[in-house]
Amino acid sequence: MNQTEIMENVEQYVLHTYNRFPIAIDRGEGLYAYDAEGRKYLDFMAGIAVFALGYHFPEYDEALKAQIDKVLHTSNLYYHEPLATAAKAVVTSTGLSKVFFTNSGAEAIEGALKAARKYAWLKDGKNDHEIIAMKSSFHGRSIGALSVTGNDHYQEPFRPLMGGVVFAEFNNFESVLEKVNDRTCAIVMETVQGEGGIYPADPAFIKAVRKLCDERDILLILDEIQCGMGRTGKMWAYEHYGIKPDIMTCAKALGCGVPVGAFVLSDKAAKASLVAGDHGTTYGGNPFVLAAVTEVFKLFEKHDVVGHVGKITPYLTKKLDELMAAHPDKIRAHRGLGLIRGLELDPGVPVGGITSKALEEGLLIISAGSNVLRFVPPLIITEKEVDEAVAILEKCFA
Repeated sequence: MNQTEIMENVEQYVLHTYNRFPIAIDRGEGLYAYDAEGRKYLDFMAGIAVFALGYHFPEYDEALKAQIDKVLHTSNLYYHEPLATAAKAVVTSTGLSKVFFTNSGAEAIEGALKAARKYAWLKDGKNDHEIIAMKSSFHGRSIGALSVTGNDHYQEPFRPLMGGVVFAEFNNFESVLEKVNDRTCAIVMETVQGEGGIYPADPAFIKAVRKLCDERDILLILDEIQCGMGRTGKMWAYEHYGIKPDIMTCAKALGCGVPVGAFVLSDKAAKASLVAGDHGTTYGGNPFVLAAVTEVFKLFEKHDVVGHVGKITPYLTKKLDELMAAHPDKIRAHRGLGLIRGLELDPGVPVGGITSKALEEGLLIISAGSNVLRFVPPLIITEKEVDEAVAILEKCFA
């Protein structure tokens, strides 16, 4: 099919829950995607922070091909080597204790919430516990994940949602203190708010929340689905703050393209929460996706991907600062951590206009919130690609 036929078929047969850009991606190579007509695009959204290694990283591809020749699926009623190797890699990298593999980030959040409620139930046998979530947050589209997503726009059509959730203000510790009570069992937040506009946690705030959780025996759940896996210049964003969560969720770049997520528990949370029969998944953690996860961790270490992020971040930061300085009437602020960055645009500059114009100029880039241009490129970008992307954006703003 040609590009027009592809788009027409999708619109005819697929439930319209996405406003897709008007191109059909056919293939990718390195930092570039190609549409069905062969046009080339520099990819600065990486499948929404998924393709940390870009397209067709040779060793990654070979590892998946090799696993296809062995076995794709076994269910979780049996052991298999990719489960053993991937689990060890994830747990070792996080400094936590146990991992449960899921199919997606939303499922990871669901599991984390269940673990927190089971932890509290085991303490007092009650079902009236509360979870504190953050305003302007985003944790996923399933009912549980949506219940802790602090955005009325996403929630309103689907109420009533899961009960026992209250919302505090991100980076406002006094707001959290106002919501804590004897029924609070968990505090959940993104270490870097993504969809809410690219807001990293303030160091004093996240440390104070950690201390509060320790004092009150509350579980701290950190969502690193988008900001984890090296994107911030540390393997996990919470490492920047010298703290650890009780439960951490991850997905996206965990598998660099295959559908896999995970929630990882501290020793305390793992020993007193979910047990056999409490949680499960048919596809989650199958041999194919965990062969990918294992290879991703190998390649991150072999090619020092996290170290590279630390080296390229200052250059991207500098170029985006220069872009903002050149257009003070159009760009209000620049913020982020590592290679998850955002340019906050003036209300008179519609972010959708910029992303559409960038597409016309050969750059794939997306928004966050209502007026933030989001940068989540593959972690292997170089100065050359940064210059190319900024030059295109210069045209768009001009």
